[in-house]
Amino acid sequence: MTGSFSIIQQDITTLGVDAIVNAANTALLMGRGVCGAIFRAAGPRELQAACDKLSPIETGEAVITSGFGLPAKYIIHTAGPVWNGGEQNEEALLRNCYANSLRLAVENGCKSIAFPLISSGIYGYPKEDAIKVATAAIEDFIATEKIEVYLIVLP
Repeated sequence: MTGSFSIIQQDITTLGVDAIVNAANTALLMGRGVCGAIFRAAGPRELQAACDKLSPIETGEAVITSGFGLPAKYIIHTAGPVWNGGEQNEEALLRNCYANSLRLAVENGCKSIAFPLISSGIYGYPKEDAIKVATAAIEDFIATEKIEVYLIVLP
């Protein structure tokens, strides 16, 4: 039983998957970048109210809300690490973002999930390193779980 994994360039808010992942902050507040785009597309007021009930979360942790106005049924919110040169356990924390999000998706019956490249924007994680961590975490998970995984990597 194995899942599938694809790297694509697309707007995560338009994907018809069971869950999309929000690269959140630990307070689960509407942010910039992909987080802001997800909030705006889902319905900022409704999504913030749902997030307020679940916050705060720890870096690497994941929680789930409805997808509200999105094509996706769910939004999984995970707080990625801020890059501090790689000496602050960033790789393990980033790996936890993917593993915990995937586990939560499967626990909620999701057959497909799309991730942004977590922590590679304003959190400063080097893009090539972030792709390696994401790929390894996803491939480890889908070796034993049947789920379609998409990683959105923008140019």
